[in-house]
Amino acid sequence: MFLKKAPVVKGVFFFGHALEFGRDPLTFLLKLQDNYERIAQLRIVYLKVNLLLNAEDIKYVLQENSKAFVKGRAYRVLGQVLGNGILTSHGEFWHRQRKLAQPAFYKQRLALLVDIMNDETMTLIKRWEASLQQENGSSILPMTKEMMATTLVIVTKSLFGTGIDANKIAHISQDIDTLNEILSLQMRTPVRFPMWVPTTINQRFKASSQRLDAVIQEIISTRRNALESNPEAQFDDLLQMLITAKDEETGEQMTDKQLRDEIVTLFIAGHETTAMAMSWAMYLLAQHPDIVQKMRRESNEVLGENLPNFENIRQLTYTAQVVNEVLRLYPPAWAISRQVMNDQALGEYLIPAKEQVFFCPYLLHRNKAYWTNPEEFNPDNFLPERIKQRPSYAYLPFGGGPRLCIGNNFALMEMQIMLALLVKHFDFEKMENVIPDPQITLKPKGNMPIKVRMSSEF
Repeated sequence: MFLKKAPVVKGVFFFGHALEFGRDPLTFLLKLQDNYERIAQLRIVYLKVNLLLNAEDIKYVLQENSKAFVKGRAYRVLGQVLGNGILTSHGEFWHRQRKLAQPAFYKQRLALLVDIMNDETMTLIKRWEASLQQENGSSILPMTKEMMATTLVIVTKSLFGTGIDANKIAHISQDIDTLNEILSLQMRTPVRFPMWVPTTINQRFKASSQRLDAVIQEIISTRRNALESNPEAQFDDLLQMLITAKDEETGEQMTDKQLRDEIVTLFIAGHETTAMAMSWAMYLLAQHPDIVQKMRRESNEVLGENLPNFENIRQLTYTAQVVNEVLRLYPPAWAISRQVMNDQALGEYLIPAKEQVFFCPYLLHRNKAYWTNPEEFNPDNFLPERIKQRPSYAYLPFGGGPRLCIGNNFALMEMQIMLALLVKHFDFEKMENVIPDPQITLKPKGNMPIKVRMSSEF
């Protein structure tokens, strides 16, 4: 069969689509989805990028022929912070690291983390209750800041246990925010100075990187010393699992550099992405009190006066639908890219070697071919019978194929617990329209102010 080149989207001289994409990527991409059915080729200065719009083509890239599509330029940029962790590495090294890290997220390990999620959510609830009492029953809270603070403590205790200085972790979080901001700018800037040029941005990047590495290395060294002095010591955290994990064939364990890369990857993935998803959840619930009521009824029926546990979380089925619908409308990992290793055919189209393929869960989750009234917040999209009607790769909040996000169940469980407890205690009201800001993750612009009141039913 004769293969055609992908339809080319007309761009401007030299820059191609870099300026339009850089100004407002989501609006730009949504327009392309309206005008192209399967594939559209963009140019970001010299880089040819093939935007995939079809769930079956994306399945082919992520699952059916994943070895022919490797992580490319965007992940090299991320690698400046994440190193060679499981998000950025590939090939045999990635496979080994994935095998070593996977047991940390087995169900029995996740069950041990439920108490941390409960405790920190209840701490948040008590803080809000105190604020409401001081302000005559309602308070306008910066929801993004609130969610960032709570998920930070959850991921810190899950990764490192309880013996880590809070100020030290706050500094890690600040440095990661700085690094994310700079990486996001790099990804959207087609021409930039290399890191060795002492620009103000590059110097900020180096300073934050050095501080981050120093703190993580101190945490690793302290734990290694504790285990050397007492090999029988048990720490119920993910760091313990990663340090003691051994390759089944060689018996090798992770070096300090490998541990650093995996810890930073898990810290960022377990903190910011969940905080952004929870922020969007609160924003949507503040506009749909009827959905809050349904969640509250389910939470009262399933939990009663008790806190969630690993077993009864599974009975919070409507809450799970809400979580999935939030991730549909506002997926934190809003864009995914791959580089083509050798010439590939997607249907009738040829994708030449070395070009990029790019797909966007934010687009895919709004594609009218897969979703009815896709802009509406409707948890019934995730009723079992509706899930069966859609292609499996029409919904990709955590990626797919062998590189499905390793922490997906951790994030889903955390969101279910937090939402099930929050809706029991509070009602919410939107204060202003918030628009998404697609950086490394899909952030809301501003602090997302939301009015919080004590539930009249609590």
